[in-house]
Amino acid sequence: MPDPPKVLCIGLNYRDHAIEGGKAIPIEPVVFGKFSNALIAPGEPIRLPRVSKKVDYEAELVVVIGQRGRDIAADDAMQYVAGYTVGHDVSARDWQFRGEEKQWIIGKTFDTFGPTGPHLVTADEVPDPHALPIRLRLNGQVMQDSNTREFIFKVPQLIQFLSQVVTLEPGDLIFTGTPPGVGAARKPPVFLKPGDEVEVEIEGVGLLRNPVVKA
Repeated sequence: MPDPPKVLCIGLNYRDHAIEGGKAIPIEPVVFGKFSNALIAPGEPIRLPRVSKKVDYEAELVVVIGQRGRDIAADDAMQYVAGYTVGHDVSARDWQFRGEEKQWIIGKTFDTFGPTGPHLVTADEVPDPHALPIRLRLNGQVMQDSNTREFIFKVPQLIQFLSQVVTLEPGDLIFTGTPPGVGAARKPPVFLKPGDEVEVEIEGVGLLRNPVVKA
């Protein structure tokens, strides 16, 4: 997955995360994207940009598309899944939510803001992607702890929704949303700082670990 054609991301896809943020449950997927410059491998540093003071963490299950398709029916969607990996949707909240218009993409796609890996677990190795414990640890402390059963929109619904707009291609990544416990929702807020280490673990998929440094 070094150079996926597209990196598609879903916001507010965990029921418990939407409730945490005081948001209404979405009636259709909230979609944004990252550019390929954001992607880094396990062990590579997340670089905190000088222009942001509120860089947050988000544990995510990532769907890897295996074959080309458009206007895919939900009933057929799982045939297009090659497998799954672990993702970390790093987010500059002071850019994501700036101004009345908001700036989701620019807040999400700074260099190094998309760690993924370390494994591509094939679809047949994951009997149910909607029953996976997912956790994020910051310096060894559990910050997010949920399960993909909390998805508002399951993988087939996401593929159906996205493929009516764009042709999905082999290697495309779909970040499926994050559970509650993000730093911006905490009181007081918790944001990433140089010297931190972040671990995202999804049972049956893998453990992704990245240090945090100044840009």
